[in-house]
Amino acid sequence: MTNEYVPGLEGIVAAQTAISLVDGANGRLVYRGYVIADLAEEMSFEEVAHLLWYGKLPTRAELDALTLELASSRRLTPAATATLNALPKDTDPMDVLRSVVSVQGVEHRLEKPTIPLAIHATASFPTILAAFQRRSLGLEPVKPRADLGHAANYLYMLNGKESSPELVRALNTYLVLLADHGMNASTFTARVIASTDSDLASCLVGAIGALKGPAHGGAPSQVMEQLELIGTPENAEPWMRAARQRKVRFMGFGHRVYRVYDPRAKILKAMCERMNPDFFALASKVEEVALRILHEEHPERPQSTNVEFYSAGVLQAIGLPKEYFTPTFASSRAAGWTAHVLEQVANNRLIRPQSEYIGPEPHKPVPLAERG
Repeated sequence: MTNEYVPGLEGIVAAQTAISLVDGANGRLVYRGYVIADLAEEMSFEEVAHLLWYGKLPTRAELDALTLELASSRRLTPAATATLNALPKDTDPMDVLRSVVSVQGVEHRLEKPTIPLAIHATASFPTILAAFQRRSLGLEPVKPRADLGHAANYLYMLNGKESSPELVRALNTYLVLLADHGMNASTFTARVIASTDSDLASCLVGAIGALKGPAHGGAPSQVMEQLELIGTPENAEPWMRAARQRKVRFMGFGHRVYRVYDPRAKILKAMCERMNPDFFALASKVEEVALRILHEEHPERPQSTNVEFYSAGVLQAIGLPKEYFTPTFASSRAAGWTAHVLEQVANNRLIRPQSEYIGPEPHKPVPLAERG
């Protein structure tokens, strides 16, 4: 065991997990033995959630049971609804999600995390987001429909009508791709809280707070803002050269683990080209220029496109406002967060790392009268 300080805990193994593998060297993401490319466009979010929670893909009967349980768990408690209605209409949707999930969890605050609670929490995220989005537009919330799947119901509650099969499939694929990703910052946060024997809502509130940050889940909306500033493919090179002179960070590039192209980004890139050609024309040029500049600056440092870059184009094509990109990410990752919480509590040990003290050596305090 080493006592060496490692900034950001990079490379430190903090847990053993059977849930997902992030293979940075080979650009693979694996959910419980299944490569993400084999799941993304073939499996429903419900099937993948079952895989994360129960450790295996469901039979037809198991899938039907989980789908029914998710559908019957979409309601908000009266206190959660009152909280949502009390928040100002211009509240950041991630703050809405954090606040309402906290209140929603009050009725289960004394219970040990379980799969039924995980299902209830995951089912409620889209209801919270859709209700607040409509309220912020001066519209009445749309009640969830039990006959629609997770992705289809989210779009139905947002828009007040059923979306096309193409848009539902696209959102479903996005939700599958983002459902889990190893020991990322928000998942680690959830596991740390779970290790204290806290309740599931507290774990989720902590995870939401971590995901909100632009260095983690907040990047897709910033990708969109960056592309809006660039404007045209022809402006990509001059804008990005000038941005680097000002030390502006390129959003959507680089990853803490992947040293090759993010496997999720490959799938989203193809979807983006098909669904959002105008966005893709600009984004692909920006990607080309960004990677060239980053390589010029640090040829020794692997830099590649990450999941956030083309997520923005796909979510825009689905019809989501950019302020709902990160909350929608959260509504997917809720399945992974809760799976990790359940794994943590099943074989728990309090997560309590050490810190390296770099302050002054102990010395006598100066009396107040002598401090001037």
